[in-house]
Amino acid sequence: MSTRWPWISLLFAIIVIVSPLGRDVFHGAFFSGEALARNISQAMLTVGLAFLIVVIALEWLVRFMIFRRRARGAKTI
Repeated sequence: MSTRWPWISLLFAIIVIVSPLGRDVFHGAFFSGEALARNISQAMLTVGLAFLIVVIALEWLVRFMIFRRRARGAKTI
């Protein structure tokens, strides 16, 4: 039985967060001593999180549609 959870997107998000670039953005967004760098990093982090939410929603929708189509096909046979 396949899972309908968006595990591919979540795995990708974890990889990006643990990467050096992800850690730099996170550090700059919350721990930077300069206000301009903090504001820019917070904007980048917000856009990245919004993009991630959209990708997770799309993956969940595709998995749901595939599951529904398979279930409907199994009933007709």
